[in-house]
Amino acid sequence: MIKIEAVRKSFGKLEVLKGVDLTVQKGEVVCLIGGSGSGKSTLLMCINALEPIQSGRIEVDGIDVHAALTDKNKLRRKLGIVFQQFNAFPHLTARENVALAPRHVLGLPKSETHELAEHYLAHVGLGDKLDSYPGQLSGGQQQRLAIARALAMKPDYMLLDEVTSALDPELVGEVLDTLRLLAKEGMTMIAVTHEIPFAREVADRVAFFHDGTIHEIGPARDLINNPQQTRTREFLGKIL
Repeated sequence: MIKIEAVRKSFGKLEVLKGVDLTVQKGEVVCLIGGSGSGKSTLLMCINALEPIQSGRIEVDGIDVHAALTDKNKLRRKLGIVFQQFNAFPHLTARENVALAPRHVLGLPKSETHELAEHYLAHVGLGDKLDSYPGQLSGGQQQRLAIARALAMKPDYMLLDEVTSALDPELVGEVLDTLRLLAKEGMTMIAVTHEIPFAREVADRVAFFHDGTIHEIGPARDLINNPQQTRTREFLGKIL
């Protein structure tokens, strides 16, 4: 379980998160929607301890993420994170990209990491691209490579930060299909997304962020089809 309580986060004088509360249960898919600068992506960075918080508390399976004594590297093994940018190593093949972290972080032998890489690349539909370099892959394939790389660490949770926003429209579907598969398999996910139909279909709950707060949260279909708050209605009205 991920538990977020009264979290505040500032960059200088700009307060980006203004007392956010959110609990995500194991096996749940929660999509975060809202305008740019509303705090969605910052929250993911705080969950993964990539950014400090000013106050409040974030727990992952009972571990206080921002406590001074918390082993951040060990904690991050629980949390796979995928960004807009694909961030693959251009000089390594797809197989080598996925095998890298299990080998160097988990200390697994090379043969085992290559088997692991082949398994997860096949899982995201790249079983025929094992020896391809990132530059030889489409944007959608590169993003699925990034997802396979995160999965190879066998995380308990996946944090997804607008993973389709840098893709050409015709490539978005293949990445969303991969996320649908993960959801079906019971992976716990927090996904920042502008893909509202995907959120309605796949998420258990949707949280609408506005001005650093969760302005409205509820079951995905209820919130998207019948939002209760005026700002939520205005936001969805502009993009649906």
